[in-house]
Amino acid sequence: MKKNRSPWLYQLQQDRKSRVLAADLVTDVAIVGGGIAGLASAFYALKYTNLTVTLLERFKLAHGATGHNAGQVTSYFERGFASLVEEFGLSKAARGQKAVEDAWHLLDEMYTDAGLGIPLSRFVGHAGVSSEEQVFAHLESNRLRREAGLTQEVIRVSSAATFASNIPASYYGLYTLVSPEEIRGILETPTDDFIATLSYQKGCVNSALFTEEIAEYLMRAYPKRFTLYEHTTIHKLVLKHDHALLDGGEHEVRAGHIVLCTNGFEHIHILNETGLDIDAKYHHLLSGKIGYMSGYLERFDKPPIAISYFTDPSADPDNSYFYLTRRGYEYEKGVEHNLISVGGPDVSVEDTAQYSLEDDFPDEMEEVIDTFVRRTYDTEPNKRIDYLFTWHGLMGYTKNGVRLIGPEPKNPVLLYNLGCNGVGILPSLHGGREIARHLAGEKVEESIFDVPARDPG
Repeated sequence: MKKNRSPWLYQLQQDRKSRVLAADLVTDVAIVGGGIAGLASAFYALKYTNLTVTLLERFKLAHGATGHNAGQVTSYFERGFASLVEEFGLSKAARGQKAVEDAWHLLDEMYTDAGLGIPLSRFVGHAGVSSEEQVFAHLESNRLRREAGLTQEVIRVSSAATFASNIPASYYGLYTLVSPEEIRGILETPTDDFIATLSYQKGCVNSALFTEEIAEYLMRAYPKRFTLYEHTTIHKLVLKHDHALLDGGEHEVRAGHIVLCTNGFEHIHILNETGLDIDAKYHHLLSGKIGYMSGYLERFDKPPIAISYFTDPSADPDNSYFYLTRRGYEYEKGVEHNLISVGGPDVSVEDTAQYSLEDDFPDEMEEVIDTFVRRTYDTEPNKRIDYLFTWHGLMGYTKNGVRLIGPEPKNPVLLYNLGCNGVGILPSLHGGREIARHLAGEKVEESIFDVPARDPG
């Protein structure tokens, strides 16, 4: 078996010396979690308020989920828009969807402010679907998107699909009929497994390098208001009426507000001295998934792309979804290749104690990915693929698959920006901006991302 070796951390040549919490301190805002959500929350809190911010990470920056993800940038939820409408209503669901789409502008803002030189690839990404049910689900979401005034997916349906001539009139104008050859070309696949494609804006970025460089910018730009401590574990939070105490073992942090940016996986005991107990389900999320990914290098002769493949779940329900990205990657100094990274297989986990970044990459997962690549992606089928990178990471899933952003109803001293639900980058940025608005005392409109006021059933 191979080690858990992330291509994003491989490029992260961290010369900065880590600083460990070595004394008690007082801060306006304490952020727990040094991934992209924590750094985004710090970035906007520092930019839009005059508060002091302390970020606490139990390992090293970006070495958790942020450094072990797919590196994709997308404004799509793992849930379809129609299901969001069913739960929240059209208006509220549309505001939530638009908020994440608008986070592309927040990404631009961070690049401009911090003067980042990290490559960010933007392109039209694609997904292939293989069942009639999947096609109609996306057509319905597109219909609701049109009704809400949102950007619609570009949906192409194969003219060879058995139902193509019987699509209801309510979906006219929401798709186009194309040849099977065009479907194969868009998906870069030699197979006829897919009967439709979906196209929308996507991107790729090294999220670990992005996070590290944002941290370095904040230390330069706000030397008197921003402090970063790594290798610092918080064991307990004590919430009071107007402040909180964080137990860091030998030392204590007093903060006016705490922001949990832990992806939902931590075992911090929270004591709310002002009233009702805080339900652990809101910060120790209900479930998680270990996502497995492999990466190999090809010649630098094709443009960046991201393609998702939804195969027939009845054939192999455990392996019916794969995703592939291709982006420029400097593996050797001065020599750029294309990195092909492929993922999809995952394993559910109920408790973070069942998972470790130190675990080896299972041989069977590499075989599953390799089988997919050889069958589905337009490559040389007989060529041996050297997977230089095989890595896995933990995805935190909320009960309804929607991120948690904002104050804890039982004590607003505590705020959340967590629960990636498999799509974390843009929602993390949106969450960071919303956290800053809450800290600034702005009135924030009700949102699909709000923490429920009642305990979950």
